[in-house]
Amino acid sequence: MADTNGTAFDIVVLGGGSGGYATALRGAQLGLSVALVEADKLGGTCLHNGCIPTKALLHAAELADNARDGAHFGVHTELKGIDMAGVNEYKAAVVGRLYKGLQGLIKSRKITVFEGYGTLVGQDTVEVNGERITGRNIVLGTGSYARSLPGLDIGGRVITSDQALQLDWVPRSVIILGGGVIGSEFASVWRSFGADVTIIEALPHLVPNEDEALSKAFERAFRKRGIAFNLGVRFSGVTQDDNGVHVSLEDGKTFDADLLLVAVGRGPRTEGLGYAEQGLTLDRGFVITNERLHTGVANIYAVGDIVPGLQLAHRGFAQGIFVAEEIAGLAPQTIVESGIPRVTYSDPEVASVGLTEAKAREVHGADAVETLEYNLGGNGKSQILGTTGFVKLIRKKDGPVIGVHMIGARVGELIGEGQLIVNWEAYPEDVASLVHAHPTQNEALGEAHLALAGKPLHAHN
Repeated sequence: MADTNGTAFDIVVLGGGSGGYATALRGAQLGLSVALVEADKLGGTCLHNGCIPTKALLHAAELADNARDGAHFGVHTELKGIDMAGVNEYKAAVVGRLYKGLQGLIKSRKITVFEGYGTLVGQDTVEVNGERITGRNIVLGTGSYARSLPGLDIGGRVITSDQALQLDWVPRSVIILGGGVIGSEFASVWRSFGADVTIIEALPHLVPNEDEALSKAFERAFRKRGIAFNLGVRFSGVTQDDNGVHVSLEDGKTFDADLLLVAVGRGPRTEGLGYAEQGLTLDRGFVITNERLHTGVANIYAVGDIVPGLQLAHRGFAQGIFVAEEIAGLAPQTIVESGIPRVTYSDPEVASVGLTEAKAREVHGADAVETLEYNLGGNGKSQILGTTGFVKLIRKKDGPVIGVHMIGARVGELIGEGQLIVNWEAYPEDVASLVHAHPTQNEALGEAHLALAGKPLHAHN
């Protein structure tokens, strides 16, 4: 199908998730005619099966912990139980409001939406329900799915995050395969809801992509919360029966629980969509692009989880804006992957941007990097909240800050300033001269930079 003028659309977007709808909205804003193809619901995994519903569960979990621990603050509260029907109703209401808002945005921008399963059938054509849609530019944003391991079948008591979000009961015990972001967030939720939780992670640390200092602090915090974990040994197999799941590791250890959550990452949703047939380069299912997100074929671009790199909704969103502006001829600046903020929304939260200490020393040399840790014990608001943790800064010696890493309650809300510091290549002295409101956790960033600039106040440096 052509647009209303009888010609090809300026942009045809395949996939209505964070990357796809951002492309569509920005493209329409720039005066381009846009068609958006989505097989399920606008908003994709993030809105319906990922970021938003999991954070709603995490907020409910925080409230459960607050009720349980009220006496610590002189407030006599008690946790009488978790009503999963009520939790799920609250979660669905949040998703529903955002979904309705997104639908309204798409409609207001005069974006033509095609509902159905789309495939790339030509270098300028997408087919949906037997109808062919032509675009001068094609943007692929078909997202990702919850992966499993070879030979590990999902079903029954073996679930992924998709099924976990729909549970209408709280398991007594759960084994989580994978200690990354998804596994750690569900571990945090279920522990707050009263479940016994064990994480199985084949790598040496939980949240293994973070700076090692954060990973170790995170493990201490989880251990204190009663969340068990087994590190450095790979999963071997699982059986299930009426009593639960029975998990074995390669070293012979076994674990039993009500459920096994498989949280080993997400795979690119590209199979059977015609990508290889149209000449696109794929690597393990991912679409290979250049730094400007062009696939090297005709006017075809790719955004979001199908592009190798961080699988984050805000990365896909930024890439969608970038591609729309690229198509419009605005020549936007390329997105620096290391400058994208990363947050694990567990208790405690982990937030980071820029290079880890190990990566910084690898890139710049062991003697060319300085680090500093500022403990939240010196931060008034953190003491009020009853949280522990720290801010870790990494800088090039006599140069800018190249990494900000934080652990503690609510530190995800601080990463905005952290990304400005890293992406604008600020020196510690630049940040030290800024005035941070008191008492806020945000002060911890100011104090850390004061210390790194050689004038520590609320720090023992």
